Amino acid sequence: MSVRRLAEPEFQPADFAFNKANAAAAKKWIAKYPKGRQQSAIIPLLMLAQDQEGWVTKAAIESVCDMLDMPYIRGLEVATFYTQYQLKPVGTRAHIQVCGTTPCMLRGAGELMDVCRSKIHPEQFHTNEDGTLSWEEVECLGACVNAPMIMVFKDTYEDLTPERLAEIIDAFEAGKGDTIEAGPQIDRFYSAPQGGFTSLADEKAVLKSTRAKATGVAKAAQVPPSKAARHKTDAAETNEAVQSPSPVKASAKAEKAAGTAKPSLDHKDRPKGIDKPTAVDDLKLISGIGPKNEAILHELGIYTFAQVASWKKAERGWVDAYLNFHGRIEREDWVKQAKALAKGGVAEYTRVFGKKPV
Repeated sequence: MSVRRLAEPEFQPADFAFNKANAAAAKKWIAKYPKGRQQSAIIPLLMLAQDQEGWVTKAAIESVCDMLDMPYIRGLEVATFYTQYQLKPVGTRAHIQVCGTTPCMLRGAGELMDVCRSKIHPEQFHTNEDGTLSWEEVECLGACVNAPMIMVFKDTYEDLTPERLAEIIDAFEAGKGDTIEAGPQIDRFYSAPQGGFTSLADEKAVLKSTRAKATGVAKAAQVPPSKAARHKTDAAETNEAVQSPSPVKASAKAEKAAGTAKPSLDHKDRPKGIDKPTAVDDLKLISGIGPKNEAILHELGIYTFAQVASWKKAERGWVDAYLNFHGRIEREDWVKQAKALAKGGVAEYTRVFGKKPV
């Protein structure tokens, strides 16, 4: 890791001011904090400045500090501490941060840095000849189980090999970075084990409704049998005690019994499907839909955001039961997400939810 300092004076602009949209966003961030604590908005405001300029300038830090009525040194402390802030001009199409902490190093981060040296520049914080790419080594990026990984601006790319990183770099250099899906670059669901889920494969065991039913059955299983039902010999009673179901087993059976069968494909509440259109929406942009569930929805004839946005309550219930989701569609509000994406894509989603789809 290198010492983090501001860019040399010759790179620094004379002044900084938020544009109209970011000025409004800055006011909203400041308003989130109670009176006397507005300086806590320093982190999101510096990110707004970076989004606007491409990097955090000295003038931007001072301007943000003036807005928050805080000493310049406090703003400098924040900006120089967090590697999410770029203190010098970086690649216009991609600035690649390679995690160099132990888990990533053990799984090949050194080889990823070699790729950056060969395809971008031999040294960190230098752009390539076209000024489109740059790179640096950073501390933990927070997804150690998916090591090794990189971050490009706000998106992470995990489970990387040198070959895959080279492909990602080429895509960004060609201006096609948006064609690379962020997250694991192997067949892994978020941070689940590579071999698939090993525990809590479904949510019945932790849902309040099924847990309550299971508790009732478990209590019933603990009621001792009447004297008339008992065997006469001690040996028989011992055997009976061994064979009687334990509360844990009874609870497990109850949870299994509490599950519902997958609804029929001919059910009246099944959403109407369509033939596969020429332009298929990326349903994985909806939080809660991964590659596997997207494939299932395609089998059901669901290909567009508009279809999901139109689902009525009964249709949402049918899909939720078919996917064995136990209420996730309502909790994650697929319909609201789909409406935003159908209306204006990622930009509208970001405006509505305050973040990009993940």
